Formats: sequence, C-alpha cells, structure tokens
Amino acid sequence: MPHPVRPSPGPRVPELDRFWSAAEVVLAPEDPRPGAWVGGPSALLVDGTWWLAYRLRRPVGKGRGFANVVARSADGVRFTPVVQLGKDDFGAESLERPALVRTPEGRWRLYVSCATPGSKHWRVDLLEAGTVEGLATAAPRTVLPGSGTAAVKDPVIRHDGRQWHLWASVHPLDEPHATDRMTTEHATSPDGVQWTWRGTALTGTPGSWDARGVRFATVVLGGDSGWALYDGRATAAENWEERTGLAVSDGNGAFVAAAEGPLLQSPHPPGGLRYADVVALPDGRARWFYEATRADGAHELRTVLLAG
Repeated sequence: MPHPVRPSPGPRVPELDRFWSAAEVVLAPEDPRPGAWVGGPSALLVDGTWWLAYRLRRPVGKGRGFANVVARSADGVRFTPVVQLGKDDFGAESLERPALVRTPEGRWRLYVSCATPGSKHWRVDLLEAGTVEGLATAAPRTVLPGSGTAAVKDPVIRHDGRQWHLWASVHPLDEPHATDRMTTEHATSPDGVQWTWRGTALTGTPGSWDARGVRFATVVLGGDSGWALYDGRATAAENWEERTGLAVSDGNGAFVAAAEGPLLQSPHPPGGLRYADVVALPDGRARWFYEATRADGAHELRTVLLAG
C-alpha cells in the first residue's frame, strides 16, 4: 500500500498498514460477489451514541442500490439498524450513499441520492424529523434536482456555525457513454434546504490516478486549513472501484489535490477503497469508516480507530 501523503494540514494516518490490519468489519454484503456492496458510510457521534447511515447494493440487474439504512451503536463497531428506506420509497431505480446530519436545533436529516428510472440522471431528496426513528415516515422533498445535462449525487454536508456547506459529485450527461465522469461542486445554504452553487471544489488531474473523476467523501472544516478525502478514478473501467485521495483547502472555496496519491486503497485488486468518513473523538483519536473491496470482489463496510 502507498505511504500517506502529508501536506499540512490533513488527516493523520500514522500507521497505514494498521489502517487495514487493525480495522474491523462493521457489515458484510449479503451476496459475496462483485457488484454486491455494503458501504457508503456517513457517521456521527452524538451525546456518546454512534449513528451510521449506509447504502445496501446488489449487482446490476439484481436490484442495484436497494436501500439506505440508519443504525446506532454504543462502540462504533457493532450497529443495530433503526430505519431502513427502500428505493421504491423515493420512486428511484437505485440509491447511493446517504448523508446523515443533525442540525444545530437538534433535528435529524437524511439526504438521499436517487437514480431516475430509465436514465443516467440523479437527484438528492431530503428527509427530516425530530428523531432518527421519525425519518422512516418523513415525506421526501427534492433539494438538489440536477438537470437535463447534469446528475447530482453523494453530498457531503457540514455546518460552519454560520451557514451550511455542501459538496456533491456532479456528472455531465452530454455524452451518454461517458456519464461516469465527475467533478465535485460546492454549494451553500442558510437552511440546508435551498442551495446556491458556488463553483467547482475539485476536478481530476489529467494523466493521474484521478483523471476521470473526483468525488468528495468527507470534509473537515478549518477555514483556510480545511481538508477533504475524495474518491478518484483514472478511467471509466475503474468506476465503482475508486481509491481515496487527499485534498486541502486553497482558502478561496476550492481544494487542491495532494501531489502524490492515492492516499488509501484496498490490498485486494483492483484496490477499491472509497466513501471514507472520519469522526474526531474527544480524546484526540479519530474513528474512520470506509467501503472497501474484498478478495472476492464484493465490498464491505469497515472501521478503524487511529490516533488523531
């Protein structure tokens, strides 16, 4: 595995081999074969309780992304499902990674990426409730509709104390056989519902491991010193097997990819390790969650506790 890139600032991964060997499997796919995935984690630690939203997927032709789940845990490893939402609840052909958010007022939100049936288009719907359990019966409303020329999905959402920020992967639909291309676009909002696009946060580097497309997986805010982990792929053939890179804020709303990469990948070919999320702990450590390729080609959801 490659050594971690260490621009300052950025995540600390003191022992990269341990990142894999010390990790524990949170969830395994129901069907151990390529195209069967459990992952796309979005994690929160609230008042000592872990909350984890994730996506369940079957192979293409067998159901694709059939559900989003929100689960709770006391230790960040063993989770109990609380809410499961199916793709039919959204009139979607497939669901992708959800984004779980708790507002400053204490309400719960789940942003769900929904594939429009019979097309390459994606949109993002929002569920909101006073409790996590209430998300099961909340009415979805579309907050990122996309357009006829762009699919929008996989948002990462943060509140900076003043306003909401969102980073989403946007896929151009102008070439029907090249809709896997993607950039990460930035938006802001006063309420987390009505969004204003601010510009491109990150694009792929021509000729590099992330040339085909980039998708933010997590963002740590820090003013001019913020950083992000992102999924990247070099070619269309690497779709669904992205690896994880590091990007740092340029202080003007965009991010700059680390010069060397990727930062993280699975030891099992083709090396997919994606949708990494990081939660800082009060004791200075951090718990990482990520989706990774197994030896059989399926994807599992893993977690590891590392020094901060």
